[in-house]
Amino acid sequence: MSDTLVAWDDVLAAYDPALGLEVHVELNTASKMFCGCATEFGAEPNTQVCPTCLGLPGAMPVVNATAVESAIRIGLALNCDIAEWCRFARKNYFYPDMPKNFQTSQYDEPICFDGYLDVAVPTEDGGTETVRVEIERAHMEEDTGKSLHVGGATGRIHGADHSLVDYNRAGIPLIEIVTRPVMGTRSRAPHVAKAYVAALREILLGLGVSDVRMEQGSLRCDVNLSLAPKDEGGLGTRTETKNVNSLRSVERAVRYEMQRHAAVLGAGGSILQETRHWHEDTGVTTSGREKSDAEDYRYFPEPDLVPVAPSREWVEELRATLPEPPAVRRARLREVWGFSELEMRDTENAGALGVVEETVAAGASPQAARKWWLGELARAANDSGKDIAALGVAPADVARVQALVDEGTLNDKLARQVIDGLVAGEGTPDEVVAARGLAVVSDEGALSAAVDAAIEANPDVADKIRAGKHAAAGALIGAVMKEMRGQADAARVRELVLEKLA
Repeated sequence: MSDTLVAWDDVLAAYDPALGLEVHVELNTASKMFCGCATEFGAEPNTQVCPTCLGLPGAMPVVNATAVESAIRIGLALNCDIAEWCRFARKNYFYPDMPKNFQTSQYDEPICFDGYLDVAVPTEDGGTETVRVEIERAHMEEDTGKSLHVGGATGRIHGADHSLVDYNRAGIPLIEIVTRPVMGTRSRAPHVAKAYVAALREILLGLGVSDVRMEQGSLRCDVNLSLAPKDEGGLGTRTETKNVNSLRSVERAVRYEMQRHAAVLGAGGSILQETRHWHEDTGVTTSGREKSDAEDYRYFPEPDLVPVAPSREWVEELRATLPEPPAVRRARLREVWGFSELEMRDTENAGALGVVEETVAAGASPQAARKWWLGELARAANDSGKDIAALGVAPADVARVQALVDEGTLNDKLARQVIDGLVAGEGTPDEVVAARGLAVVSDEGALSAAVDAAIEANPDVADKIRAGKHAAAGALIGAVMKEMRGQADAARVRELVLEKLA
């Protein structure tokens, strides 16, 4: 049964939204947060576990130093203060995929706090405006395992025949980045949420602390949303939509929850403070469980771990390793690439800045890289409901497609078919060309014969060209291209047509 929704304009006429975003980032350390187990994604279930991450009696945790370093670098990049002294706590709750029945996390003493991130948000007039998202904290913790519900139609526990648990992910280092309530965004709230997560993802990727692959769960966003009566200030009762795993879905989830909240409130009901599940296929949320407050988790200091006290000297050494800030990077790339403001904004809004940069680094021109990523690949991403960077197409392969065009092996029409093959996972560009038989026909004899046949079949057009109306050559070129299934070099065909009819 689907929820009742209120029209978007009616939501904005009656309510002010408040956003809160919690982003969980899996760090790319070689070992887990408190033990030496490997962290490789996709390993056989329950093969990367030990007594410590399984929570067996007597096992003692040890903090991963690289994870602490990554946490500090993330905090610095987000303009946070770095604690001179902090410690871990036990967050107590039962979940089948949490072997210890508590999560080792940080509570009232996080390693990073009081930061902010300025994000560029598109405006209705085609420009952008900067919105500051205040960050309350970024703290260290460990990930849980993963429950697999077998049978049933949805992959969820309801309707499943039985459930399995894979503890490989249990204990992987996580950084949770929590914003303060984002107020005053009104109709821009969905765009602000998407822009924030996109900007955060860009920073994390630049820091090299995570692969931030949302489709694999290494970056997951929980969307908190509440509505309050318009212009009254304050906060309404919030819901938390869990584990939203794409930029597009972050925007959609905010919009959906705003429309759903407005329907409930407008009908005289009240919002239940709960977690909700996002359904990518249908674009709706469904109820999960009633949301716990901090006191329900019975936090207390972790007795088996010593406090973390990063020296000021170490913090400053790490500050010196930070990469170029994204805003500075964008300005530099725009100048180097020669993009207009509109071209750069469209590239950013498509989430393609990183892949375009990698494609240029692999040898393509900036305009060619932009053309493929914002053309064929953006359409493929939209059709599949994925972010453009999650298509599985390597920037180096896109650069190779353009190289094949530049050297005359492909024309643009054939290159688009090669891009389709890359999206479908058919191999490298050269393998796709060979398997599909897509190379441009360069045999002069074959081209000449095809041109002769087109001239013979279209004598009226040929007479116009002989009379000096060279624009009519397009009809003969089209006939040759059709005969050769688009695999002729159109420029060479034109030359032959004009030579033969001179």
